[in-house]
Amino acid sequence: MKTVLLSALLVAAQSVVAWGGVPHKKGVASWYGEAHRGKLMANGKKFNPDKLTAASWFYPLGTKVRVTLKAPKRKRRSVLVTITDRGPAKRLVRTGRVIDLALAAFKRLANPHMGLVTVTVQPITD
Repeated sequence: MKTVLLSALLVAAQSVVAWGGVPHKKGVASWYGEAHRGKLMANGKKFNPDKLTAASWFYPLGTKVRVTLKAPKRKRRSVLVTITDRGPAKRLVRTGRVIDLALAAFKRLANPHMGLVTVTVQPITD
């Protein structure tokens, strides 16, 4: 377990270096839900699709980020989530996916039937 946690921290650190300190990331957001309920996340807790959480390779675990739907100004919506897991799958990151939202968070932005939406992800600094 310690090795897994250390590996996750190393990946997160490498991601931040690769991220280059740019304050936001633009790309595609997807969602995950009931099929993953109760499975362990990278932070060691069980996944609950009803919480405002997300998975990303680009931000350290525990980071709070604002995810904003790319839409005309009057329809622009955003949600504040906490990074609790790693994902989307690394192979999907190459296709432009930058974040995987828990179902509850995705619903605040768009209808889940859309599957994928274009977003901007911005870390919240205290």
